[in-house]
Amino acid sequence: MGAASVGQAQVYRTAAGIRLDGERLGLTIQQRVFEKSTIEGIFAVGTREVSATALYEWHRPILGRRLNYYLGAGAHVGNLKDSGAFTGLDAILGLEYKVNGLPILISTDIKPAFHVNHEDWVALSTGISIRYVILAEKKKKKSLWPFGNKEEDTKSKSKKKQQVEEKPGVLDIFKKKEPPKEEKKKGLRGIFKKEEPPKVEEKPTFRDIFKKKED
Repeated sequence: MGAASVGQAQVYRTAAGIRLDGERLGLTIQQRVFEKSTIEGIFAVGTREVSATALYEWHRPILGRRLNYYLGAGAHVGNLKDSGAFTGLDAILGLEYKVNGLPILISTDIKPAFHVNHEDWVALSTGISIRYVILAEKKKKKSLWPFGNKEEDTKSKSKKKQQVEEKPGVLDIFKKKEPPKEEKKKGLRGIFKKEEPPKVEEKPTFRDIFKKKED
């Protein structure tokens, strides 16, 4: 059973399909959990047994985003027709290919298993999987601006300009701040003291004009 490819080979996040392994037919579901790892669940039914397997898988690209290899490990539980319940450990190594233009994945793998309470304590099986991409990897939007994100560059430049304007200069640091002028408080005398009206200048009369000439 193939695993979700990640890193440079990652083309989807969630995929599900069928896995054919000799006399057993299985349902497989994969989910990406970290940048370069996924978890996989397999439920298989055969002529004499049923089993459920959980695997943790690491992924590496081979050729671009469409072909990758993976390896992993996990455990299983099941029920054998003659012996009853059994458990065990698993390993997996495989190749996976994403069909160009279609949401289809094809993979092949080798899966050794070690059983407890089973008539065969070790087994080596090969499988072929066909899966459908349920949730594809989100593509990043490409910017037409050749020097990165234009909006982010503009925001960072305006922010730097604002910080430079807010920084005090050398003269501002050593310049003493003048204390605010305090208004003089009026005492009791000032409150009850009547303000004198402004003096009005008297206009000169004709007598004053002739008087000045005689002088």
